[in-house]
Amino acid sequence: MNLGSRNNIKVEGGMASMTDLVFLLLIFFIIMSLMSNNQTPLDLPKAEDKLPPDPNPVTATVLITKDNRYVVMPGGSMESTMEFDEIKELASDAVLKSGELKLKVAGHKEASYEAVFKVLALAQANEWDPVIAYNK
Repeated sequence: MNLGSRNNIKVEGGMASMTDLVFLLLIFFIIMSLMSNNQTPLDLPKAEDKLPPDPNPVTATVLITKDNRYVVMPGGSMESTMEFDEIKELASDAVLKSGELKLKVAGHKEASYEAVFKVLALAQANEWDPVIAYNK
């Protein structure tokens, strides 16, 4: 008595349909890459265009010199540089006089990170918004 299955179904799939699909996808991507425009137009400002003035200028500024000394503007001069402990009260006065809770931090490119971070920590401790600038 033969109880085996009489239906002989082939399990292997034909590769012809797979190669047709790959060929169609290849043609599709080649045509799409040729039709795409790689030159997106950009509206860049001209070199002679002037930037509009900042509507919210920050007047309270702490300058950090290349020898890691500080100047508080307005009111200070580059000849009267100070240590960090000396500028805390001057910076507070400058921020209060400006009427905004913003402090501009401008540092020389050779100033140490620690000198800049001290001023940022002072701004954070007093809940001021620091504005970072870069001077050569």
